Amino acid sequence: MVYEKIGVQVPKILLPKAGVDMRRWAVIACDQYTSDRKYWERLEQQTAGSLSTLNLIFPEVNLEDADAEQRIENINRTMEQYLADGSLEEQPPGFILVDRKTSEVESRKGLILALDLEQYDYNQGAQSLIRSTEGTILDRLPPRIKVRQNAPIELPHIMVLIDDPQRTVIEPLFNENLETVYDFELLENGGHLKGYRVAQPELINQVAAALEALADPEAYRAKYEVDDAVMLYAMGDGNHSFATAKAIWEQLKNTAADPATMMNHPARYALVELVNVHDPGLEFEAIHRVLFNVNCVHIKQKMAEFFAARNMPFTFELCADLAEAQDILAEKEGLHAFAIVLGGKFGVCAVENPEYTLTVATLQAFLDHYLQINPSARIDYIHGENSVTELGGRIGCAGFYLPAISKHDLFKTIARDGALPRKTFSMGEADEKRFYLECRRIKK
Repeated sequence: MVYEKIGVQVPKILLPKAGVDMRRWAVIACDQYTSDRKYWERLEQQTAGSLSTLNLIFPEVNLEDADAEQRIENINRTMEQYLADGSLEEQPPGFILVDRKTSEVESRKGLILALDLEQYDYNQGAQSLIRSTEGTILDRLPPRIKVRQNAPIELPHIMVLIDDPQRTVIEPLFNENLETVYDFELLENGGHLKGYRVAQPELINQVAAALEALADPEAYRAKYEVDDAVMLYAMGDGNHSFATAKAIWEQLKNTAADPATMMNHPARYALVELVNVHDPGLEFEAIHRVLFNVNCVHIKQKMAEFFAARNMPFTFELCADLAEAQDILAEKEGLHAFAIVLGGKFGVCAVENPEYTLTVATLQAFLDHYLQINPSARIDYIHGENSVTELGGRIGCAGFYLPAISKHDLFKTIARDGALPRKTFSMGEADEKRFYLECRRIKK
């Protein structure tokens, strides 16, 4: 069943067969702990010999390993095996209502459904129903495409946001008497996860009607004070995975003898978790930056030169520690200011007359420039200040601490200004990220 107006397909979800240890089945999103191999090594030990989504994903920490091609072949082979031997069982068409407790929040609610890739465009200035919240890095797609292009199933870590302040779409389902399909503790401080089946036609229609109301063009334009086409969905987490699904779908269409015959292909849709941006359990966290293989004196000089050339005066103030840096930041109102750790020494950088709206955009402009002129340097995007302090405090490293944006302004900002700089925000800390669990066939 498809609700074309709102880009929703009611999927046939695959879940593990009865008796599977769900604690070992579900593991965290592949784009987390990208500088922490020990985390992923622990998962391998904890899930050894068990049915697990760890056998179906490619952790980004391993993307540059020599055995990448063999790993992808093993992933596809295991997917086929799980389908053939009944490890995964197809459910009746419906949604899964999700309630996640983490170490930070008591409850974060979501709804698993499939979205139409025909109604998604990740390009700057897109006017599609589904839009990116941040810039899509095309160079990050090829390795993901390699993983997905021959995969018989998908399993999402994608979280898509809706702007539903009246809580009309997801939250009313928790007042219904629904069948529990899973209820268990997650690995590695991941919290607790409950899932409920939403298969009743009247409830599915209720969700669709509420989404259609949010997508009403007149209400949308009045709400955001714009004249543009409606944006009903904004990418939260997993933007590049969703873009990968889009790339595969376009490839399938373009190589078909008659593209019109492909429009009912399962790869046209991608499984996601829908989350209300106003959910009290959804927290926006800053995503920080760490540079590796840098000279700390050189990078300060280059920052000053970069901003001076753009008529944006730059200052650097040395601090005793991060706490002092944060106190100084509080006094920098009106400037784009951020804390930094260079080889173990802390400071505050401040930029006057910024040309961008957000501090993260000001910093990212410099980092992009610096990486271009220093190809030996490498960047990683880090969740959590402690990790920035630990990594950025090493010799030859630099850590940049960034502020979080308000989640309540997200949709209005996207509607008015377009996609934000990449890695502008994160929905919670690393261990709050979505865990893989539900799957769906993407091949006929």
